[in-house]
Amino acid sequence: MTAAAHTAFAHLLAPRRALFNAAGAAALAVAFWGGSAQAQDQPQLNLQRMELTAGMHRIDAQVAATPQERQTGLMHRKEMPQHEGMLFVFEQPAQQCFWMKNTLLPLTAAFVDDDGTIVNLADMKPQTLDSHCSAKPVRYVLEMNQGWFAKKGIKAGARLGGAVFSRK
Repeated sequence: MTAAAHTAFAHLLAPRRALFNAAGAAALAVAFWGGSAQAQDQPQLNLQRMELTAGMHRIDAQVAATPQERQTGLMHRKEMPQHEGMLFVFEQPAQQCFWMKNTLLPLTAAFVDDDGTIVNLADMKPQTLDSHCSAKPVRYVLEMNQGWFAKKGIKAGARLGGAVFSRK
């Protein structure tokens, strides 16, 4: 779950906390997340896919476009092929912050501008609540296995290709 989603959920509960007992809060959590706790314990493997490029390198990216898909992200995945990643797509540019709760793989997040330019990269350790944020408002975040960008020589300022990115 992103820190933003966690914060949004906390803000939903804060003014209403006095109105809910533990059962009421649990029911709200199920309604907010749109599923049961069991569904949250499974990796999402069947999301829509999109081909992206980073220079001459091809990326097979799962697309997390809904709040539920973004919240779950790569949680509970035990492995991911090197050429695969997950592209998080947000409705509008904002500072995006990610954490690694329930995420078993070490990942690198590329915070990406509307035109595909990588704004900044962040290496993230598995199963931590450390927040990793974009250096400026972005609409896209691409998570890859940790070290993938470094091994390919891809740094902040590089441009990703793909139909999702508008050209300015």
